Amino acid sequence: MPQLHTYTVDLNWTGARGHGTTSYTSYGRDHEVRAGERPVLLGTSDPHFRGSPDRWSPEDLLVTSLSQCQMMWLLHLAARDGVAVLGYSDRATGTMRVSGASQGQFQEVVLHPRVVVAADATLPDGTPVDDEVLAHLHREAAEHCFIMRSVNFAVRVQPTPLVRA
Repeated sequence: MPQLHTYTVDLNWTGARGHGTTSYTSYGRDHEVRAGERPVLLGTSDPHFRGSPDRWSPEDLLVTSLSQCQMMWLLHLAARDGVAVLGYSDRATGTMRVSGASQGQFQEVVLHPRVVVAADATLPDGTPVDDEVLAHLHREAAEHCFIMRSVNFAVRVQPTPLVRA
């Protein structure tokens, strides 16, 4: 029987500025997101749509979610296969197209993960960990990533060459 997981967040708009939505330019896009005991996430809209550049937009968070999900699955699979990952970073980029009617849709997200392993890293059977081993892990991670499997646009994983510490 499939397991169901439920995720709940509390959203509170803080941008009424005392007069609310009397016009498109009269209100702020700032809001707060809470989930359990976690730190409050300060949100807004994209700065192109009158949001604050010092807060997270939904678009930022979507790209972040894809990057995090890929990383978490890769780390899980690496541990399963005996690949000791010492470092992981990513510079993910999302491209969204907005039509003249202010309707937008993501076209793609590209992940650029950078994985660091020990200089002498090997699999349990003695095979050296190389770019091919990591490429396999990245492909498998992408197949398992819940978020990636839930979006209707392309998510490409373009890892940088393996880094040995």
